[in-house]
Amino acid sequence: MKFSISRENFLQPLQLVSGAVERRHTLPILANVLIKVSDNSLWLTGTDLEVELISNVALSGESLDGEITVPAKKLLDICRGLNDGSEITFEVDGSKAVLRSGRSKYSLSTLSANDYPNLEDWQGQVEFEVSQSSLKRLIDATSFSMAQQDVRYYLNGMSLETEGNLIRTVATDGHRLALCRLQYEGAPLPEKQVIIPRKGVMEISRLIEDDEQAVKIQIGDNHIRIFSTKFIFTSKLVDGRFPDYRRVLPKDGDKEIIAGKDVLKNAFARASILSNEKFKGVRLNLSSGELKITANNPEQEEAEEILDIPYQGDSLEIGFNVAYLIDVFNALASGDIKISLSDANSSGLIEAANDDSALYVIMPMRL
Repeated sequence: MKFSISRENFLQPLQLVSGAVERRHTLPILANVLIKVSDNSLWLTGTDLEVELISNVALSGESLDGEITVPAKKLLDICRGLNDGSEITFEVDGSKAVLRSGRSKYSLSTLSANDYPNLEDWQGQVEFEVSQSSLKRLIDATSFSMAQQDVRYYLNGMSLETEGNLIRTVATDGHRLALCRLQYEGAPLPEKQVIIPRKGVMEISRLIEDDEQAVKIQIGDNHIRIFSTKFIFTSKLVDGRFPDYRRVLPKDGDKEIIAGKDVLKNAFARASILSNEKFKGVRLNLSSGELKITANNPEQEEAEEILDIPYQGDSLEIGFNVAYLIDVFNALASGDIKISLSDANSSGLIEAANDDSALYVIMPMRL
């Protein structure tokens, strides 16, 4: 096996697939990247048995077909350290992989490609195409609400649903919930709900770009696969049932706070400075024409922010985790934000004032 390639053409797909390589590996081969040359194309694969990433690039020079695995991090660090515009020659010599560039030479240990694990073949039951920007919005609008290392393992991921002409993502950690909907322009999709694990969600977000290039998505019983012009990404799915989020969407919020995103975000960010570092609680006092935001901490320090808002109704006092509120403000586009409340013990519903494609639910805090 042998090939020549420019540093830039090698580095881009190598960085891409290295994201899937297991860092705390139990099997030595999981620390390696699979390198395969076939029909003047270079294929790179990284996996941790949960997610798999494949990328390929065309080879213009002479090449010999073959496949081998080498340590991913060492190979990536070597390529990063080479000068821009360098030409790289890679070949297998016995049990070593030899990489040359100019007067530099590196010999890397190898493991047989025959032992490299690959995710088993499976059939996609639902298949559709969306733009990368649409998929990125579905993920970025909800992924921050996923749980981290929760014993309820089905919360450590994001629900992806198809239903007719709707594609929906939902994430919750039990204290907050994020939901985003996309109108699908193609033929109606079958009803399907799967849970993508946290690592898979973060990898997809890293891989896709905010442009109109289409990606194809295949969903099976146990896997999801995404095809783009630069990569093929596969992830196992979480085996579990996602909570029925429809039951927690507040429907009777008769008290509405409407204000500009930046005004709200900045006021809550300032108040959070003097909130309790552990609990991050802020108090909202809603009254006619006014929203007062207060926070305090064990050092007896206090913050107070008063905003003029177009509200005419009953007074209300309610507490929230300010970090959760700021996460939502960051996820929403610029413009006016609507916060719907009913009473001090009920969840708040947050959305853009003129767009209900993304909804956010936050449970109140007792302060």
